[in-house]
Amino acid sequence: MSRFRSGLIAGLFAVSAAVASAQGTRIDLGSLEHDTSLPVEVSSNSLSIANENGRAVFDGDVVVVQGPMRLGAGRIEIEYGQSDGGNTDIREMLATGGVTFTNGTDAAESREAVYSPEDGALVMTGDVVLTQGLGVISGDRLVVDLGAGTGVMEGRVRTVFQAEDN
Repeated sequence: MSRFRSGLIAGLFAVSAAVASAQGTRIDLGSLEHDTSLPVEVSSNSLSIANENGRAVFDGDVVVVQGPMRLGAGRIEIEYGQSDGGNTDIREMLATGGVTFTNGTDAAESREAVYSPEDGALVMTGDVVLTQGLGVISGDRLVVDLGAGTGVMEGRVRTVFQAEDN
């Protein structure tokens, strides 16, 4: 059996095992498992802070790095909260303006995304495209649990299988 054929069969089994309920297509994102306790580094062209409402806005070529995970966007608004120890914790990040997410060899793109570092939830919306190796899955919304390495693609879901080069 050719590598393409065996890869295609394995891919079809993986997809058929993951195929969906009415809510969307379940996706195994084991390579996206992520340690949300790692420090978060943010870089951008500009920063404005509003201490009175616990928000910071990073504008222009924004890149968020947490371990091997990278989140990039034109603009990211961060909502802060107080932790038990009195330190400032990131509650939520709202990314807009062409969002890219990478972790290892997996990558996703969308128009917007919301990342909650505390619980490892990432929700990407608007023309979402997820690339895993040679496979591509697209839909309207991708909900990822980074701690568990699982996700659900919702909306009109489309999957493309590509042959491996021999």
